[in-house]
Order: sequence, then structure tokens, then C-alpha cells
Amino acid sequence: MSDSVEGESAAERFGARIDELADRATSDCAAFEQPETPPDTAQAMDYLRDGAGPAISLYIEARTGGQMVQFPPDQYHALEGAMNDWLALYAACYGVDSAATYTLREAAELLLDTENIADVAQILTGVPER
Repeated sequence: MSDSVEGESAAERFGARIDELADRATSDCAAFEQPETPPDTAQAMDYLRDGAGPAISLYIEARTGGQMVQFPPDQYHALEGAMNDWLALYAACYGVDSAATYTLREAAELLLDTENIADVAQILTGVPER
């Protein structure tokens, strides 16, 4: 099966969305201010709902439905990096310094299993402790 729709490659179909997510993650990291009294659970959830969740969902969309899109390495790393940036910001909202280095596949499998981005973040980062 081809990875193109009406002459559009997967790189073109997903590239602009990946670029937008990566740019937003960079902006969110630059604008982040550590909460004075962690946890800031509302901000943490915003990073999941508006950032990590959409990044993981884009990966799932590309890898399901018979598509099995293979991202060019730069796009894959940009998407994975954005997801990890948001997971690190999520942890920082709890006062935890995290060098998030999770794979998109690992996060996607957890999201499909749990159907809850907060559970995914908690399992991956260990924040908050259960």
C-alpha cells in the first residue's frame, strides 16, 4: 500500500503538523516558569492535553489503519522530542526535574492501553507517585 493520498507523501501530510507541534513545544519550554508551590496540576494537564497527547495521537494516526507511515528521521525525532519536552514540562509542574527520553511507540502503546493521557504521563514519568 502506498503512503500517499492524491499524490501527497506522508512527509507532506504529516510534516506541517509535526513542525507545528515541535515549534509549540519549543515555545512552551522557553515560556515555562517553575510553579512557586508545586504541583500546578492544571498547567501539567494543559501540557498533556495540548501537547504530548496530540503528538502521540499523530504518531498513532500515522501507524494505524493500514498506513504504517515511516517518518523521515528528522520528522520522527522532532515529534518524539516535542512529546518528551511536554512530558518534562508536565513533571516540572510537579517540581520534578525529568530528562524525558521516552519513545513514541512506548507512549502510543500506553495510550492505546489506558485511553488516558494522564495515566500515560504518570506511568512514564512516575509523577505523581502512586
